[in-house]
Amino acid sequence: MKHDHFVVVLGHSLGGRLRRVHVPNQAMYLIMAMALVGCCSLFGIVTSYGRMAWKVENYNALKGEADTLRARYRNLQKQVSQTQEQLASLQLYAREVSLAYGIKQKIEGPTDISGEGKLVPSFAESVEDYNFLRGVHSLALRSRTGAINTVSKPSLWPVDGRVMGPFGQRNDPFSGEGEFHTGVDISAPMGTNVRATADGVVTCSEWNGGYGRLVIVDHGGGIQTYYAHLSRFFVHPGQEIRRGELVGAVGATGRVTAPHLHYEVRLGGAPVNPYRYLAKAGFYQPTPQNDFPF
Repeated sequence: MKHDHFVVVLGHSLGGRLRRVHVPNQAMYLIMAMALVGCCSLFGIVTSYGRMAWKVENYNALKGEADTLRARYRNLQKQVSQTQEQLASLQLYAREVSLAYGIKQKIEGPTDISGEGKLVPSFAESVEDYNFLRGVHSLALRSRTGAINTVSKPSLWPVDGRVMGPFGQRNDPFSGEGEFHTGVDISAPMGTNVRATADGVVTCSEWNGGYGRLVIVDHGGGIQTYYAHLSRFFVHPGQEIRRGELVGAVGATGRVTAPHLHYEVRLGGAPVNPYRYLAKAGFYQPTPQNDFPF
């Protein structure tokens, strides 16, 4: 005999009376299905909570590691900065010693004829010797006359503009990866006059890879300033230049995204933060006599 319902017997604990409740099969199946669904849902909630707790724990661990690495990176940056300053000082001393020794060698010649190498210098070597002697003569002349200090520190903004790219670590505008920016980027309209920030001698006025059109001025004592991404040159190598005189015009040559001036200060060949000089410098006040390149 086939039954279409379940019988549930309920007993009262006090009266001892029994009561039968007929539950249809469909209702019982529905109750069992709901119980199964509830168990699955509860299992899913517990599993999701456990997974979320595990992810939060991993995230906190990774965050702690990232904070530790960030602190170590800042310490390394500080050490690198100190090392660069020490290296700049050592290079400055080495440059002075090399310059003095080089002048002696140029005047006296090598002690042994076997060290002379080729007896007839090439054209490039002749030009290099000429530029060297010209620079020595220029330094001696300026030292005697006192017209320009032997060592002249940058004390002027090269162009009137806003610093858009600071010195130090930054993200490369092309690759998006981290890089060390060796100078500062000063925004200015195309063609704006760029001025020397101190007295010196121009040692470079040519195209130089990512720098584009580049002018380098040697101020003596191992101090050099770089003026990059120029659109025009107003100076040539070997030329003596005074503070405030024009070296070129703002451009967008080389590896750039917009017109601006890339300005560097180097001590003994090592780049240092130009802001220490810019913070104490003023802007050039042009006059009708000195505001033109020619």
